[in-house]
Order: sequence, then structure tokens, then C-alpha cells
Amino acid sequence: MAKLTIVANIKANADKVALVKSELLKLIEVTRAETGCINYDLHQDNENPAHFMFYENWQSRELWQMHMANQHLQDYMKATEGAVEEFTLNEMTKIS
Repeated sequence: MAKLTIVANIKANADKVALVKSELLKLIEVTRAETGCINYDLHQDNENPAHFMFYENWQSRELWQMHMANQHLQDYMKATEGAVEEFTLNEMTKIS
């Protein structure tokens, strides 16, 4: 099985940055404990504090998909409904 890298970009509405950040932070500890999680690192843009980025590595796509179905992600989606301006997710494979 090939490892999977995920790059997820989250852009919060300008008036909801603190809410989105606090909800994203709640995901870290529980996700890092999941089977298959190699790393799960949250970043915040130095120039635009409304822009967050997760850099994740998983042992396989199947284990990442199990992560995506977990309750804590559903709770995050509910808590941040209407607070996120843009969300993009890229599934990537390391080539070098």
C-alpha cells in the first residue's frame, strides 16, 4: 500500500477565524491517535490568519478514508457550518 499525503486548505470567513481555529485544534489529538496517521500538522498563514492548512500523511488511502468518516470530523463540520469561505483538499503521492 502506498502512503498518502493530504494537503487541506481551509479559509475561514474574516469574522470567524477564532472559531475555525479552535475547532481545527480540537481535531489534532484525536486524529493523531488514529490507526494509520503518520502525521497531522496544522499551519496558519503568517500573512493571512484566516488561512489554515493541514499537512497529513497516512499509511494508506483506506485508513485516511476511515478517518474522514469519524465522528469528530462530523462535529467539526457542524460547528463551523457557514464559517468557512473555502475548502480545498488534495490527495498527493510523494515522488521524491
